[in-house]
Amino acid sequence: MKKSLVLLLSLLLVTTTMLSACSGGSNTGEPAKSGEPAKQEESTDNSPFEVTLRHTQVGADKKNRLAILQDVVKKVQDETPGLTIKLDAVDSEVNRKEKLRGEMAAGNPPDIFDVFGSPDAQLYAKEGRMLDLTPILAELGLSDKFPNVLDPYTYEGKVYGLPIGASAEGFFYNKEYFAQKGLQVPTTFPELEDLLAKIKADGKTPIAAASKEGWVPLMLTNQLWARYAGPDIVKRIAAGEAKWTDPNMVKAFAKHVDWEKKGYFKKGELGFAYGDITGQFTSGEAPLWFDGTWKSSVFKKGQSGEAMIGKVGFFNMPPVEGGTGEQTALMRDSNNGYGFSASVADDPRKLDAVKKFIKELFNEDMQLRGLTEDGVLPSMTIPEDKLNSTVNDELMKDIIKVLNSTKGSFPAWDSQVDADINTEFSAVQIQKLIGGQTTPGKMAEDLQKVTDEVLANKE
Repeated sequence: MKKSLVLLLSLLLVTTTMLSACSGGSNTGEPAKSGEPAKQEESTDNSPFEVTLRHTQVGADKKNRLAILQDVVKKVQDETPGLTIKLDAVDSEVNRKEKLRGEMAAGNPPDIFDVFGSPDAQLYAKEGRMLDLTPILAELGLSDKFPNVLDPYTYEGKVYGLPIGASAEGFFYNKEYFAQKGLQVPTTFPELEDLLAKIKADGKTPIAAASKEGWVPLMLTNQLWARYAGPDIVKRIAAGEAKWTDPNMVKAFAKHVDWEKKGYFKKGELGFAYGDITGQFTSGEAPLWFDGTWKSSVFKKGQSGEAMIGKVGFFNMPPVEGGTGEQTALMRDSNNGYGFSASVADDPRKLDAVKKFIKELFNEDMQLRGLTEDGVLPSMTIPEDKLNSTVNDELMKDIIKVLNSTKGSFPAWDSQVDADINTEFSAVQIQKLIGGQTTPGKMAEDLQKVTDEVLANKE
């Protein structure tokens, strides 16, 4: 058995002990091989058939995103006689870390599925589980419409998935509170720490926090180490060219601990899930919230933060004096998207439905709808005049202004490391650090131990 498939199966075993069990397929036949789907003549068969679609648009804050998907599904069904697209909604973390992994290991993923780009899509493509989209993109005239965002979905020069949008991470802030207290957006790191102290002294929780799921607090930690140790530090660690024990990396971990000890995060954060974090900000309890730009969707009509429309701003983490590398760099990537089962290539009607799905979802109008209705940055090329004339939302203008002012970016840390390192960090070490059960130095040593094992197994 191939080494990467062994890894995939082992990942399934690990993650099922961490997450509540979710049912998966039970077919164990040989996996379909990916390849260029042959062009098929249009079918005259109008008999009923079904395409399964796994999505992660779960919860009130993803209502607009779900509505966009449902509209696309309806269009594709209306265009395709006999077709029923069966929607399967699964929590994002459960889908990524348990359910989809199990289905991929068994060789029976859904026909269309939400997939994380690097390293997930690349591993699944390597094992022949995903449909090669390269000829489909050429057929639909989309080959050059995704500038610099397809790398996470590309394996051996072929494209196996499409990013639904792009995102960045930074601080949302309560503009109304800032105005009332005479506070300013910080432009230096000392100013940021002074701001946190003032908010704490005012009886508020400075930063909204929900750390039950480790990836959530690690967004902020990632930005801290990008300032102290450099934006490319994780890439170099994954390649064996740097270590988690780098003194500057340990400084970043120590800064997170320092803020924890000063009470700058929501008390009891380890007991709060990601779904709980929004209310801390919208209620006014916490004037700051470090998160992805996708969360700007909260501040739309009909959403949980509707009352704060026009009252929310966005800023980048200020530079650290003596920090390594580009000090305006922030996390920007396009790792959330859709993939398709390789087996679709063997069914002309399903293949036709997939092409229509791609055509209806990945176009300028839908990208702009995602931006205006859901706060998802475009992953496709959009003419600048069309983009500027479409964006009327003040928060989104703030986000675009921040992005235009940066001189560098880096992908999410968990898209650059092996799954074993991801699990050790996000499911064990960061919670121990927040809970005071380890130290920055000890955590770095433990992470490096796992990393050394991973690197040794690749030799």
